[in-house]
Amino acid sequence: MPTRSCRFVPFAALAALAILIFAMPARAQGPSGTIQIELLKAGFIVGISGGSGTLYFQGNAYPLSIAGVSLGATIGASSADLVGEVYNLHNPYDIQGIYSATESGYAVAGGEGAALLQNTRGVELHLRGKKVGLEFSIDLSGMAIELR
Repeated sequence: MPTRSCRFVPFAALAALAILIFAMPARAQGPSGTIQIELLKAGFIVGISGGSGTLYFQGNAYPLSIAGVSLGATIGASSADLVGEVYNLHNPYDIQGIYSATESGYAVAGGEGAALLQNTRGVELHLRGKKVGLEFSIDLSGMAIELR
């Protein structure tokens, strides 16, 4: 005759599996949309960046304005054409806000780069693209995105 603890094991395993499935991050469910950004940046100590972009969400294209300021070792000018996926977007207005770097921030290798950014609404941008120009730093933290 099975003991009481043996009957509990399958229930505990099933409960643990359910918790894992429902606790998985939203990005595992796939992107909500895609984004394309054209960014220009220039500066000496204080960097000023601006640009435009397009959010593609639920079959519609939404024009974006991009602005940002970075402090630190910014010297020179550059441009970046970035594309990527948008996660945790429930409506187009959620894209608006100030973005900060998450996980690895922005990594550049041979002019190619990748960035993981997040705003206060939990929207994540997974960006990649090329940087062209002469600049010591390309920090995307503090980038502000607004719908036009």
